[in-house]
This record gives sequence, structure tokens and C-alpha cells, in this order.
Amino acid sequence: MDTIASLFSFITTPVSWVIVQFHTVYGAIFGPDTGWAWGLSIVSLVILIRICLIPLFVKQIKATRAMQTLQPEMKKIQERYKNDKQRQSEEMMKLYKESGTNPLSSCLPILAQSPFFFALYHVLNGIASGTTIGVINESLLASARQAHIFGAPLAAKFKDGAATVQALGATVTDVRVVTAVMIVLMSASQFYTQRQLMTKNVDTTVKTPFMQQQKMLMYVFPVMFAVFGINFPVGVLVYWLTTNVWTMGQQMYVIHNNPTPGSKAQAAYLERLTKHVTHHGKVRRRSEKTIIKAIVAKGRDRNEFERKFINGLTKAGLAAQADGSVMKSEGQAAVQAEDGATTTATVTATATKRQQPKRQSKSQRQTGGPKQAADSVASTSLEKSEEPEDAKPAAAAKKAAPNPGNGTRSKAQSGQRKGGPQRPKSPSKK
Repeated sequence: MDTIASLFSFITTPVSWVIVQFHTVYGAIFGPDTGWAWGLSIVSLVILIRICLIPLFVKQIKATRAMQTLQPEMKKIQERYKNDKQRQSEEMMKLYKESGTNPLSSCLPILAQSPFFFALYHVLNGIASGTTIGVINESLLASARQAHIFGAPLAAKFKDGAATVQALGATVTDVRVVTAVMIVLMSASQFYTQRQLMTKNVDTTVKTPFMQQQKMLMYVFPVMFAVFGINFPVGVLVYWLTTNVWTMGQQMYVIHNNPTPGSKAQAAYLERLTKHVTHHGKVRRRSEKTIIKAIVAKGRDRNEFERKFINGLTKAGLAAQADGSVMKSEGQAAVQAEDGATTTATVTATATKRQQPKRQSKSQRQTGGPKQAADSVASTSLEKSEEPEDAKPAAAAKKAAPNPGNGTRSKAQSGQRKGGPQRPKSPSKK
């Protein structure tokens, strides 16, 4: 670890300068030699670094989702060219280029943060050995060596012997208890962060090797942190615990507000969004408009949760637009029209539906009489709804008049032809 940290010695001066500036502020509040002043300085260093890495974190999210989308295509390429590794690599690179995806983008935050981590380790190791490093002079070095966090010196390690710990003004028991608790919290936060990603923010509709890799990392990373943690100084454990907590909170925010399509988190998010939009009748946030715009653009490629969201808006009389907004659909506008127009349209549709002719027998189709009668009845019924009140007596009289079609119908039913030679009746079947 010391050899690796020495490779990043070029950045120890900026890191030590940032720590000293924060220590000046917190030292004026808690005292320059206290663990609070030095501990909060390290925590503030983490927060400052993670704020600067937010653009890389956003890029990491996009790259991870793009890799999840490409997993089925990657699997096909691996199966197609499993005996030709060179062609397989060429096709993979071609796929990355066409989709604009870089596999290393998902590792950018860790890679960008590692120099600061090793530089801080180098600074704290110098404090433990009593060596000035960066902008930390003799007075600051003496102050840092006196700083204790819950009884453990800032530069003490879990594996330090009694002589080393006593030289820093502490006991082995205090150092090991504090470092053990920090290592457990560090591993637990890493496990929870990875588990949260796997259970809530992974597309469950596609089973890919990527999911198996993430599941394996969920158990491997906490073990790695526990193994390496016993070699970290207390100050480095504070740094790594803080960055794990930051990552966990940052991921919770992303999962809650911008989940992966097809994941359980997206189902919960769209359910909340449906209630919000149907209650207010509009979309307020820009992020919500962006998500609705993406759902509308998918068309028939929407997943189950996105189709359920669109159907929920339709039932509420709303329609999602291509720009991400929502507006009242035509069905809702018809309900809010004038009562007379709506009633007329409803009655007409109902009458048309009820007056459809029944299925005819073979003899009825040959004569055509009942069909004409049914058409006349349907047309008469439709005309009734448009007749004024004064025409009702005339309609009643017309109804009472004998219908010449009845004779035709009776003849057709008895098997007789109209106006021609009669057809002999077929013998009845016993």
C-alpha cells in the first residue's frame, strides 16, 4: 500500500493544503488539536471531491444503463464468434462505437477518486511516522498526532502494536474497537449500496451476464473492504466510510427520481408520477417531462410499467404528449361539452348498436324480405330520434297501419317464393 501511495505523491501537496484549510476553519470552532477538527476536515475533503465528481457520476449512470441495453447483443456476438476471439473483439468494439458506449465510463468515478484516496493515505502515513509532508509543517504534524477520534489516534491502524499505539497516546483496545466498528460500517454500507442497485434499479425483464457480475460484486466488494480496512489508518477509514455513505445517498436519490427502465424502482416511480399527474392535471418538474417524453418516444417498445402508466393517464382523461407534457384527451373533452350534444351522440350510438339485424337463416337470405324489414325498422328507429314532438301522432298512425312486409316474411318462412314458381317443400326428417 505504501508503494502504491508513493506513486501519487505528486498530489499530496494539494490534498494536504485542502485539509489544512478546512482544519483552520474547524479548529477555530472545536480547537486545533481535537479529533473533531481533523476528522471533519477529512469529511469535508470527501464532500468536496464527490461534488467535483458529480458529472462523472452522471456519465457513469448513463454508461451503466447503456451497457445493460447492449448485453443481449453482446451475448449474441460471443456465441456467434466464440471460436474467433479476434473477430469477437472487433465486433464488440464496433458495437460500442455504433452505440456510443464506453465500458470504462462506469469506472470513471472510482478511477478519478483513487489518486485523492492514495494521496490522503500518504499524508496520514507521514503523520503516523512523524514526517512532514506537503504543506503540513511541524506544528500541524504535532497537532494531528494529538487528535483522537473516539479515543483512536488519526494515524493509528488496526494491526499496530502496543508500542506504536502508545507513542500516539492511545491503547490497543481503543484503536481496535474503533477501527473494527468503522470497517464493519464501511463494508455494510458498500453491501447495501450494491444490493440496492441489484434489487431495485436493474432491468428485470432481461437476464444478462451483467446481472450475474453485479451480484458477484455485491459480495466481493464488502470482503475486499474488510480485508484492506485492517491496513488503513483511522483517518483513511473516516474518508472511505464518508465516501460510501455519500455514494449510498446519491444512489438512493437517483433510484428515486431517475430509475432504470424496466426495474422495480421504475414501477414505483411511475405509480407515484401517475397519482401526481392525475391529481394536478399537469407535469411540474423538468425531470418528469424528460421521462414522459422518453416513454412517448418508445411507442410500441414500452415495457409493462410504461404501458401501465400510459393507460393510467388515459383512464384519467389525460394524454401524454411528445414534449413530455400532458393534456386532456378527446374523450374527456366530449364529456365536458354541452349536455345536449353529448346526450345526442350517446343516444345515437346506442340506437345504432341496438338496431343491428339478427343473423338470418338460409331461406331469409334467399328472399331478402326480413333484411329489408330490418333495414326499414332500423331507419325508422333512427328517424324517430330526429322527429319533432308534433310528428309523434303521425308516427303512431303509421305504426298501426298494416305492414306489407309481414306477408313476405311469412311466405319466406314457409318456404314459398315471391312472385314465381313455388318450390316444393322438402320432406321432413324424422
